[in-house]
Parts: sequence; C-alpha cells; structure tokens
Amino acid sequence: MFQRCLICTDFTDGLYRLVNFVPELAKGGLKKIIFLHSLPVWEQERIAGIDEQQIAQARERLCAALEQVPEGVEVKIETPSGRPTETIVRVINSEQIDVVVAGMPIRSLLEEKVFGSTSMELARQTSVPLMILRPQLVSTYTVEELSLRCQHLWRYLLIPYNGTETADYLIRQIKEYAVHRPANSLQQCHLLWVIEDKGRNETLTTHRLEEARQRLNALKQELEALDLKVNVEVRQGNFLQEIVKVAVDCDITAIAIAKEYSSNILNWTVSNVASEVLHRVWFPLLFFSPKK
Repeated sequence: MFQRCLICTDFTDGLYRLVNFVPELAKGGLKKIIFLHSLPVWEQERIAGIDEQQIAQARERLCAALEQVPEGVEVKIETPSGRPTETIVRVINSEQIDVVVAGMPIRSLLEEKVFGSTSMELARQTSVPLMILRPQLVSTYTVEELSLRCQHLWRYLLIPYNGTETADYLIRQIKEYAVHRPANSLQQCHLLWVIEDKGRNETLTTHRLEEARQRLNALKQELEALDLKVNVEVRQGNFLQEIVKVAVDCDITAIAIAKEYSSNILNWTVSNVASEVLHRVWFPLLFFSPKK
C-alpha cells in the first residue's frame, strides 16, 4: 500500500526491533525505509549543544537495519537533534515519505492531554498517514510473530463506516493509495457499519440497516474495481465492541480510521468513533490525517 516508510522510535516503544526485519518489511511493498530516533538538544549557559555520544549510541542501536537490505530497497538511519515532531516532519518532507510508523500507548484522553502524544502532535502537522503500533504489543511479539507482522502490515484492513463525511474521506484515502499500491501490499478490506439502536423504534432501525447495506454494497463495487477483495457487514450494538469483535474474528491486520470532517473543513477534533478506537483498541491502526 505504501512504498516510502519512516519508522520512528524512542527506544521505549519496541519499534527499534524492526531494524531486524527489513527484508520482511520489503516483502510488504516498501522500497525506502528510514529509521529515526530524535535526540534532545541540551542547553548549558544559554548555549545549545548536541550530545555526539548519544548520537553514536543511537546509530549503533539502529545499524542492524543496514545489514540485510534486499536489492532495490533503500535503507537509511536518521538521528537528528531537536523536538521529535519537528525533526520527523523535516524528514517526511525531504524524503517524500508516504507512511509513518509510530508508537502510541493505550491512554485515556485525559492522560494524553496531561502527558502529551508525539503521534497525535505529528498528525496535526502532516497529512501523511500514521501506522500506529501499540508499544505494549510490539514488545511482546516473538521474533517469528514480528516477522509475519512486518510482512502483512496493511494486508487486510477493517474500515469502520457510518455514512459521515469523515467516513467518506477515509474511503477516498484508501482508494487513492490502493490505486498505486505495490504487489503483496493491501489485498482485502472489511467494511463495517455499526447501527447503535439506542431508543430507536423497530421500523426505523430496520430502515437504517437496509440503508447501510445498500451503501456498503455500493462502496464494495468501487473498491473491487481496484482489484481488492471486499467484505461488507452491518451490525447492531456498541460500535467499539463490534469493531473489536470483527477485528478478532476476521483476522484483521489493521483498523483504518480518520479525523473529523465537518462542514467541508477538516478540523483537528477527532470524531467520537476515531477517538474511542485510538484510546481503547489494541489493534494496529492506520490513521489518516486531513489534507493540509
């Protein structure tokens, strides 16, 4: 699905382990892979400086990525100094990155506001999709499990859909990337519409279910025209619970979500569905930001 990938690690998120799986990442279609660790700039007596020893240590931890590089694949190591978000955005722009792999722990919205999140700050500043991998999960994978995960990061996407402008924006992004996807990348999508029937009468709920099925079948035809295998499903219940059930039962590799799209203006405010998924779901997330 993507060809130019930036993998950001702070060495506490488990993502540094991916340096040992460059051949597997390449099997998923990647042609350029950059590993980045951003170091802080220290200040002493009003003079900014760079810790060369820390840079050397960071490069040493990442250098395994350069040892087994398949033919036709470019691998780089970047250890810039500065604020992480700023250094990441610079590399995104200079290297024409089309996906960023980043870690984001499970946190409540309040905890995120208190402690901050580089991933969410990054999403505010760039429209490049983020592949969010949970540090708690990546750190527990065995070598064999991580090898398979690296080969199939975007193979089978679960796409929650509810007919809103945000959902339509997400579909457009999936279609755009699917058109130019490399071989062995995105192969299958599962479109899911969850009808939350709180306080609805039976007739109205039945109408909503049928309307949802018709809309999903239309989207299925559009995506199948791009040589994708597509499943569609309409469920009733709590949207978060149903999303997780489908992800588990259908062997999903990642869940695709997008930001809020309101009144033809892409705002930063994350929609309720996306916010719940971001803060409560363990699955890898493919997070699409608005076009700037």
